[in-house]
Amino acid sequence: MSELILDRLRKEYGSFVAVDDVSLRVEEGELVALLGPSGCGKTTTLRMIAGFIEPTAGRITIGGRDVTWDPPYRRDTGMVFQSYALFPHMTVAQNVAFGLEMRKVPRAEAETRVRRALDLVRLGHLAARLPRQLSGGQQQRVALARALVVNPGVFLLDEPLSNLDAKLRLEVRVEIRELQKRLGLTTVFVTHDQEEALTLADRLVVMDHGVVQQVGTPEELYESPANLFVAGFIGRSNVLRGRLAERGRFISKGGLALAVPADGMAPGEAALALRPERIGVAPGASDGGVVGRVALVTYLGAATEYRVTLDGGETITASVPTPRPGDPLKLVSAGDAVTLTWPAESCRLLAPGPGATPDEGGL
Repeated sequence: MSELILDRLRKEYGSFVAVDDVSLRVEEGELVALLGPSGCGKTTTLRMIAGFIEPTAGRITIGGRDVTWDPPYRRDTGMVFQSYALFPHMTVAQNVAFGLEMRKVPRAEAETRVRRALDLVRLGHLAARLPRQLSGGQQQRVALARALVVNPGVFLLDEPLSNLDAKLRLEVRVEIRELQKRLGLTTVFVTHDQEEALTLADRLVVMDHGVVQQVGTPEELYESPANLFVAGFIGRSNVLRGRLAERGRFISKGGLALAVPADGMAPGEAALALRPERIGVAPGASDGGVVGRVALVTYLGAATEYRVTLDGGETITASVPTPRPGDPLKLVSAGDAVTLTWPAESCRLLAPGPGATPDEGGL
């Protein structure tokens, strides 16, 4: 395993900037997820690390060695592609051995390493099969083995679970994390799936339009988003726009006066982000909370969501454990009045700017 350092990495295509001065240090044995919407620059960044795309500017260092202009086979990386990229005419064992052949590893050593890699992904009994004889999950494990067999200093994964069904995604996700931890692999994982990133990564790098928006642990990004984009992309947030009238008091555009943390933000225009699961819901209108009418009730199994329209026209979605029979909230339906409550410390004040609101589909 090796430390990976990106120093002001940049990629331009004519006047279009795909990756804009990205700097990042991935420690030995750490799994870092590059996360963001399609076109944010995460895959371009990964392919520059792998050597498949040349940067316009910046530097890439692996294990203390500058590899910015080295070809892929000299970078000490192993990559798993979204499409698996298996050779259909080769057996499982031959696919896994391909990278070793390119590196001119002696045959006896290669056979030993292939067997070991297939055992790691529990496919040793399928070594003689062709890819078309395997399930999607098995093909993905072959791709993992092919990347692992070269003993990479840095392990790169480009949305490796996107072609799998939901149940299989969960199983392979767990296997990847267990392998990464057991082998101590320095890993960069690209995904647009926030749940995947939150459960897999030691740290997240959230990108948008080629720019890194925030870097931190899953908890740091969820609890303390740096801006409206991160608040809307990591998890789900209600966003109310308005102004901080004074320290500890926020007034929304709809006229809602709310207690907020008295942090260091100066009075003025601001936005407030509030997670749906931090909101309590009680039937009827009462003092001591925010009153509105239910627009929609959505049953999600363990949780139920209530989309509530406030008097000022703003909308807030609350997510609570599904009420049991006998709970008064069980009888609440669209059109009923409810009272919403939440602790002031659950509110996150952010600078105004672009970012999705519930009405804009950002929740």
